[in-house]
Amino acid sequence: MSMGDERSRDDHPEGGEEEQAPAGGAPRALQTWEGPSRAAPYPLSRLAPPHGLIDVAREIQQADALLGAVTGAKLETLARQIRRLQEEARVILEEAQRDGELHRVACSFKKRPGQVYYLYRRSEGSRYFSMLSPEEWGGSPPHGFEGGYRLEADMSWTPEAEHEEPEERPRSEGARRRR
Repeated sequence: MSMGDERSRDDHPEGGEEEQAPAGGAPRALQTWEGPSRAAPYPLSRLAPPHGLIDVAREIQQADALLGAVTGAKLETLARQIRRLQEEARVILEEAQRDGELHRVACSFKKRPGQVYYLYRRSEGSRYFSMLSPEEWGGSPPHGFEGGYRLEADMSWTPEAEHEEPEERPRSEGARRRR
């Protein structure tokens, strides 16, 4: 070996394959990992399993399977949420249509939020609101009763059957006089 070869090996010990032999010993292989062997990014022992192409492919396949399952579960959750939202939207649209129809029903008084009004249908098919319930008509209203509705502050209608608490409402003067 020439002097230049020895100098380059001494200047760059990691570039060579062997370190200088310790005094009275045999040369040993270089290890570039300085930390504990259990934390090395690659096997340091000859007994460690080699990282082969098949092992890497198997890891990728397992990762793909797991990602597919996780993604499928997330998409299924989104699909359930979408179905629930679609059902809510359908109910809201039906209620809005009903509320619009009820606002177009004939009424000979000013409707006030918080009050319950009773819907009747005449024999020719026209509908109208009354302040009198079927009971206030003495059990036999003059026309077919279709239901009671409470006008809410947002101008929507709530069927009387869905009220949280039945309200005691004062009877109208006309109903008191008839009895």
